[in-house]
Amino acid sequence: MLLDEASVTGTANVLMAAVMAKGTTTIFNAACEPYLVQLCRMLNRMGAKIQGVGSNLLTIEGVESLGGTTHTMLPDMIEIGSFIGLAAMTGSAITIKDVHFNELGMIPEVFRRLGIQMELRGDDIFIPSQDTYEVETFMDGSIMTIADAPWPGFTPDLISIALVVATQAKGSVLIHQKMFESRLFFVDKLIEMGAQIILCDPHRATIIGLNHQYALRGITMSSPDIRAGVALLIAALSAKGKSQIDNIEQIDRGYQNIDGRLRALGANIERTEN
Repeated sequence: MLLDEASVTGTANVLMAAVMAKGTTTIFNAACEPYLVQLCRMLNRMGAKIQGVGSNLLTIEGVESLGGTTHTMLPDMIEIGSFIGLAAMTGSAITIKDVHFNELGMIPEVFRRLGIQMELRGDDIFIPSQDTYEVETFMDGSIMTIADAPWPGFTPDLISIALVVATQAKGSVLIHQKMFESRLFFVDKLIEMGAQIILCDPHRATIIGLNHQYALRGITMSSPDIRAGVALLIAALSAKGKSQIDNIEQIDRGYQNIDGRLRALGANIERTEN
């Protein structure tokens, strides 16, 4: 089976069907995110016969039955990236526990390019409080570009977080969302909050950092999807004044009890019923 695109869910579904199918199944252009690697390892411990784990070519020899096993889930790397961005935007010192750092790929490096300091303490990431963070430039001095790509590239689910973090950085950055449509159609809300963003086209936006010299201002807005919704939430937490975010069911899909955990960090946030 050749997948038209390296879909994580598509690969997982084919993989789970193949482990008990008769004969041998080969998946070309399989997704190879850490989530797929852990699924393969768990299935192999249960008695499956999967080869090529961690690559984009999987070979599965079907078995008649699977047994039980004990498995510990990986932490959500999108949540980890979101909390890194939250710390930078609000100038807060935050420790993110049990991140499985070796499974995060280039995510920490991309945030370092935005100027965010972080320290690995065991398997925890500590982000110190920063008054300012400066975006790197390329060797020739040109503007830094951050773009998404299939794993092991930078995950598209964190493009919106990188974008909102860049609004308060020192320097400019070009965000290029290559993999999905309509993922940048929330920047109008950030512009209304005071961010300096040029939407070049549906896939590219240039962000001119405010360097924390001008705070974003609170507005009423609506969450268009999970990732954009969290980006707007991070912007609201760093903004001056009161913000209201509607359609938060989108955020709840990907961030369990997000308001409760943010309150535990000291955020002034309240969930209301319309």
